[in-house]
Amino acid sequence: MFDELLQWDRDALIFLNNLGADSWNSFWITVTSITTWIPLFLFLIILVVWLNGRKNGIRMVTSALSMVVVVLLVTKLTKELVTRLRPNNDENVNQFIRILKSPVDYSFFSGHAASSFAIAVLLYLFLRKNTPWIGLLFIWAFMFTISRIFVGVHFPSDVLIGALVGTLFAFTFFNLYKKITKPDLG
Repeated sequence: MFDELLQWDRDALIFLNNLGADSWNSFWITVTSITTWIPLFLFLIILVVWLNGRKNGIRMVTSALSMVVVVLLVTKLTKELVTRLRPNNDENVNQFIRILKSPVDYSFFSGHAASSFAIAVLLYLFLRKNTPWIGLLFIWAFMFTISRIFVGVHFPSDVLIGALVGTLFAFTFFNLYKKITKPDLG
C-alpha cells in the first residue's frame, strides 16, 4: 500500500509538473523565491502593528516570527530523519519533469508550504475580525506552495503535508498567544 501511495505521488507530480509551459518558467521561479515576497512580509508586519497598536502588534509579529522559526526547525529535522530525495534528484522521476531549481537537501516535507500556510493561517486568525480581506493571503500561500511542484523540487505529498503542518502550528501558536495575552481575538 505504501508503495502504491509513493507511485501515486510520483504520477501526480509528473502530471502536475507537466501542466506547466516553458513560457511560464520565469513566473514560477519568481513565485518560488522567498526574496520576491519580502515587500509582502514588510507590509504584513506594518499592517499587524498598525491595526493592533504597537504593544499588541509587536507581540503578534514576535509570535509569528517565533512560529516560523519553529516550523523551519521542525521541517529541517523531519527532512533529515525521513531522507526522501527531491524529485530533481530522484532518477525514477527527474527524467519526466521540468526542473527549474536544483536543491540537494531532502524533500519531505516542504518548508515553503509549511511556513507559508503557518503565516497565512496565523495572520488570518489574528486579523479576521478587522481585516476581512486577509483571507486573500491564502492565495499567496497556495501559489508559493504549488510553485514547488512546478519547479520540480517537491512531490504533491510534500506540499500537502507541509501545508497541514504549517496550519497545525498556526493554530497552536494562536492558542498559546490567546492564553498568554488574553486579547479579544474571537
